[in-house]
Amino acid sequence: MKTIQKTILDILKGDGQDIEQIPYELVERKGVGHPDTMCDAIAERASQYYSQYCMEHFGRVAHHWFDKVMLLGGDADVTYGKGTMVKPYQVVFAGKGAYAYGDEPIPLKKILFDAAKDVLLEVTTGFDPEEHLVIDCRIVDHQGAGRKNSRYRPMVETDMIEIGDPKLVSNDCNLLHAHAPLSRLEKLVLYTERYVNGPEFKKVNPDTGWDVKIFGSRRHEDFKLIVNMPFLAKDIHSLEGYFARKKECQDQIARYIHETLGLTPDLMLNATDRNGRPYLTALGSVADTGDVGVVGRGNRLNGLITPMRSMSIEAPAGKNPLDHTGKLYGVLAQRLADQIFETIQKPTEVHIFTSKEAPLHNPDEIAVRIQQWDGNEVDRKRIEDLVMNAVHSMGDVTTDLIFKGVTMW
Repeated sequence: MKTIQKTILDILKGDGQDIEQIPYELVERKGVGHPDTMCDAIAERASQYYSQYCMEHFGRVAHHWFDKVMLLGGDADVTYGKGTMVKPYQVVFAGKGAYAYGDEPIPLKKILFDAAKDVLLEVTTGFDPEEHLVIDCRIVDHQGAGRKNSRYRPMVETDMIEIGDPKLVSNDCNLLHAHAPLSRLEKLVLYTERYVNGPEFKKVNPDTGWDVKIFGSRRHEDFKLIVNMPFLAKDIHSLEGYFARKKECQDQIARYIHETLGLTPDLMLNATDRNGRPYLTALGSVADTGDVGVVGRGNRLNGLITPMRSMSIEAPAGKNPLDHTGKLYGVLAQRLADQIFETIQKPTEVHIFTSKEAPLHNPDEIAVRIQQWDGNEVDRKRIEDLVMNAVHSMGDVTTDLIFKGVTMW
């Protein structure tokens, strides 16, 4: 006899110590041109394109997961005034997916190439897909343990997934965590990378690369920020010219931080050049010269690496957007944390646990912990309604993932 599962929801008062009150905090972000972040973006774009293709042609989505992506960097001739690729990037896709629906082929390899091409065009300068990109497709359609053979070899409509199907169950056991709002240090790290890799900064500084890695620390009220940002070798003609451009960029970054966040951190740009070697690349990433990227090794779903906070180790990018709760509940947890904070203006943590085969609209447990909250019943009822309405609308999360795209890195 099948039992009806009901979600256990706990709404708890926090221990009273906000992140801003602890004496020491560390935060990191790997920018959009970092090889690990590239892989997250490529994996998710592949899942999105694949899902869109299936919806357009079949009205449902074939089972798939493309969250095992590795980027093997190329090789480049880099010197003052010159940055030329001599070996291409290689992107390896491993996972599972359907190559056909019945007798109708799904152009999986083209979808994967287009996903990698489109992402890399966005986060490099001078990238030529025909010259600089090779795809290695290791996607299989093998039957999994406890699964029907039709899962990755769909023959009829019911072998594929309908968005919002009330019969959907969790594809895995997962733990997900989220918090809101961001601390001052978290905003400092996140906003700075977005600025440096944003259109305004790049328009003024087209000679800067995209592999921007940022570390931030806070000791009481003292903030420190280390920004690693490559320059394009073709535009830098001497060591003196490099340091002059570095100084100009550092001044712009410091001004942005002060005007946007009201902070004046101890700012260091490109610590690597303390040895006298400038940070130069061909296309704007260390992937130009052999560095390797892998899905899930970088930023968490909120775009940051926050060791002082609860963090999920899930790698959501590229996972199935219809029933893989390591992805769906990660997005849900962050949305709930944001919405609860907006509702009651108290620092909020959301934790979601689910078991395999649990109904998608009924995860096993949800815990909401709220700092500086008195536990009043009015807030509690509002939060309960907000949470349960959200978990019963998981199809909306899937729709956003497929048709709008959700950044998870």
